[in-house]
Order: sequence, then C-alpha cells, then structure tokens
Amino acid sequence: MLRLLARRLMSNVPENTVYSGPKPQSPGRRVTLTHLRQKHRRGEPITVVTAYDYPSAAHVDSSGVDVLLVGDSAAMVVHGHDTTLPISLDDMLAHCRAVARGASRPLLVGDLPFGSYESSASEAVRSAVRMLKEGGMDAIKLEGGAPSRISAAKAIVEAGIGVMGHVGLTPQAISVLGGFRPQGKTVASAVKVVETALALQEAGCFSIVLECVPAPVAAAATAALQIPTIGIGAGPFCSGQVLVYHDLLGMLQHPHHAKVTPKFCKQYAHVGDVISKALSQYKEEVENRSFPSALHTPYKISEADVDGFSNELQKMGLNEAASAAAAAAAKNEETAGKPSDGNC
Repeated sequence: MLRLLARRLMSNVPENTVYSGPKPQSPGRRVTLTHLRQKHRRGEPITVVTAYDYPSAAHVDSSGVDVLLVGDSAAMVVHGHDTTLPISLDDMLAHCRAVARGASRPLLVGDLPFGSYESSASEAVRSAVRMLKEGGMDAIKLEGGAPSRISAAKAIVEAGIGVMGHVGLTPQAISVLGGFRPQGKTVASAVKVVETALALQEAGCFSIVLECVPAPVAAAATAALQIPTIGIGAGPFCSGQVLVYHDLLGMLQHPHHAKVTPKFCKQYAHVGDVISKALSQYKEEVENRSFPSALHTPYKISEADVDGFSNELQKMGLNEAASAAAAAAAKNEETAGKPSDGNC
C-alpha cells in the first residue's frame, strides 16, 4: 500500500486517467487527430500544406498550419518527374525524416507511394509501419477506392495507424484515368466520388482528400461524411484545404514546373522571382569581384603573422604566393573601413 501511494505521489499523471490522455491543444504541442476532430465538430476549417524537406517544414511549423503532408508529389516538384509514379518508399522516407526534424507542431502525414501498398493488405501495413517508425510520421495517406485500397486502409487502421484517404483525381492512377483529369463531372462519376469517400470512412479513415472535383460534388461528399474533407481544386465547401508549399509561394519559375502547377493553385507570393533576382545579383557580384568584400571576409590574421607567413613561403621558394598573401592583407585592411552595402 505504501509503495502504491509513493508511486502515485511521484507521478504527474492524474489518478483518473490512463497515462496522460489527450491534453488541451496549445501552440507548443503537436496537433493530434483529436484536435482535428474537435475543429471539425466546431466547424473550423482545417489547414494543410504539402512540403518535402527541413526548411519548408520549419516554415510550415512556425505558421501554425494544422497538418503537414509529405506528398508523393515530391516526385514532380522536387525530383523533376512528369508524374508521381517513379518515387519509391525509401525516397519518401528520406523526405519524411527531413520534414519530421523541421516540424514539431503540425500533424505529420506521409503519402504511401505507388507500388508500396497495392499487392496486399500486409504489404500496406508494412509500408505504413515504416512511415511511422522510420519516417517519423503520425499518420499515412493512400489513394483511391478500389476494393484492394479499402482493404489496405482498413488493415492499416486496425494496425493502429491513422489513415487519410484520397479520392477524385488520384495521380497514382493516371494510367487508368488517362492523365491528370478532373473527376466527378458526370452523374456516374460524381456518385462514385461520394460512394468511395463513404467506403473509406467505413474503413476507418480519419479524413478524406477530395482532389479536382466540382464544388457541388465536394459539398455533397462533405455533407455525407462524418469525417473532415480536405479540398484541393475542389471548391470552398470542404472541411479544409491543402496546397503545395512551392505552388502557393510561387516558388518555381521553370518550364517543367509550369507544366505541372495546377490551375486551381493561388500564389500567395512570388518567391521564385525573388530567388531568381538574388541568384542573378550574386553571379554579377562574383564576376565583377565585388563579392566577397571585407565585410564578408571575417577571419583575420595579424600583421605580424602575415609577415611570418610570407617569410615561410619565401623559404619554400613560393615567392609569388608570399606576395599574394601580403597584397591580400593590405587590400583587406584598406577596404575594411568602407561602409557596408547593407544587404547582409
């Protein structure tokens, strides 16, 4: 009895809970599925951004976005492929680990790439487990609503892993769809979107991405479901929205990326223009030798040591090197007092 009392007094876990239980959400804590369900019940929109590396994850983390999706669209946006199909599970795990190191607040969801879950439910579970254990993710996303995909989603949920479904335009199925084509534009196609979303909900998914479907279809699916929908090119009636980090920032100004940037994406900045201008300015300053100036040459050697160094070089028969060292020291001293350009 005394041992039990001592253990209770030493613990910070309330007596009426198992472990610590869900805690009230605050900006410093990781977003959980419980938090998303609470937002959905209150009718508050859920914010999702797709990102692929440490720097972008750090930006998303500081923005307060709810969910960070590590998407297989990295194949196109980062690796330069024309589709999402080439990226492997190992590639995705590398992206996931980088993102997990950069983001401590949002719920982290990793995309299962093409070829990592289709052959069997057991393969799907193994891939999902790797996403959590090796990738540092909190949940996974998988595409489509074929019976095998529904079975995979159910098996993953039963293994204790949260699953986000994905219906409408499913980029991994472009071989069947005939390209990146919107879905739900006919009665039969629209009904299929809703039926597939309901089947994924029944399998235990905590949320459904609706991609490239007409707004009335997305509204119907959202109303039919008890779990949140996340729209991308699906209009304003979903429970939340997702865009790709590079797309919403106007990051890339490149012919390849122009091909794959979707029409529905709003650019909230033109970061690509700023990057291009900065790179051009850097190239120009290197070529005209204005960079690096003394301001950006911070590591010093005393005048006495420069003399000693020059003497040692002369002893080695490196007279030209000795003269270069002395001239550089004199020039650096001469320019050290000049005013800064203020850029750094």
